[in-house]
Amino acid sequence: MDSLITAAARALASGDPLGALNRVALRDDAPALALRGIAMAQLGDLPRAKALLRRAARAFGPREAVARARCAVAEAEIALVSRDLAWPMKALDAARATLENHGDRVNAAHARYLEARRLLLIGRLDEAERLLAGVDPAPLPPALRATHELVVAGIAMRRLKAKTAHAALAQAARAARDARIPALTAEVESAAGMLAAPAARLIARGEARTLPLADVEALQSSDALVVDGCRYTVRNPGKEVVLATRPVLFALARALAEAWPDDVSRDVLLARAFGARHVDDSHRARLRVEIGRLRAMLKPLAAVTATARGFVLAPHHGREVIVLARPVEEPHAAVLALLADGEAWSSSALALALGASQRTVQRGLDALGAAGKVQSFGHGRARRWLTPAVGGFTTTLLLPAPLPGD
Repeated sequence: MDSLITAAARALASGDPLGALNRVALRDDAPALALRGIAMAQLGDLPRAKALLRRAARAFGPREAVARARCAVAEAEIALVSRDLAWPMKALDAARATLENHGDRVNAAHARYLEARRLLLIGRLDEAERLLAGVDPAPLPPALRATHELVVAGIAMRRLKAKTAHAALAQAARAARDARIPALTAEVESAAGMLAAPAARLIARGEARTLPLADVEALQSSDALVVDGCRYTVRNPGKEVVLATRPVLFALARALAEAWPDDVSRDVLLARAFGARHVDDSHRARLRVEIGRLRAMLKPLAAVTATARGFVLAPHHGREVIVLARPVEEPHAAVLALLADGEAWSSSALALALGASQRTVQRGLDALGAAGKVQSFGHGRARRWLTPAVGGFTTTLLLPAPLPGD
């Protein structure tokens, strides 16, 4: 490798894309094309970067398997940044295997982290953890150690493990300082800010307040009866009832919990659970059926007792009743939460991350666009959506997707 290529590679490793381009911008050989592609990616020109990397992969030829694999890894990173979550992961797996077989452990680890970050975005935490288990970050360069800890912190936040996330972010900050890459330092600081921001609202006895992730974690061992609007469960320290597939029952449970220790009128319950504006006998009959189902499901935790005007929740052993709700609750809040990372998303990537149909996501984007909350650019398959970050609360990526049918 000649001296200009070596100097350009070192400039890219230190986060200096302009310094790299100064050395290889006028060259069209395969190594220079690859470095130019990575430099353009660091500068934010992702379409140009992708085109250069594909040219480089073709120029390297079939005999230079390691160089082609490195180009595939770089292209996968561009796909992740541009939220092209449908990018073929088999190509990244093949590239990682090639790099591991040829002893390029650093780039193989980078490929593994890219795959783990994609899995984290779409909520497949167990698979992301298994990928991380195959890498020892200690011998890796500081930038990759920081990436490792960022993925660990992301998984911990999704699992409501604030202490683990805080420790991982502290390690990431140290590694980012050693790497001396401003963009990486900014990413670690952004993740730390997310950890400190409100992650949920606590509603009890008619009053509401926001909670950081650490306090949400502490509620897991609380003695109270918790109606969890983030995970759609009702639980106390010993038992848990999952209502994620029973949206009507959960709506009834939440309405009763928010009013506790008071009762809730039948008309209010009908409005909350069924959206009924004009109540008739069929609505009342359906409410009796659903209350019966809720009573049966909550029997290990609480009783649902009829009163003169409605129903009241009566937890066993005189427990306090609290509701844990998302920090922001509005139509299409999950879409807004994903867009709040500041990246430009396609509707297909949003659908994959949310576990929803693309048409459902498109309707949500159209509604948000009409309200001026999101904006788009491009046309057809190249259309992307973005919004300024919504300050003041933790993205609901930390919490599961909405109820089916929302």
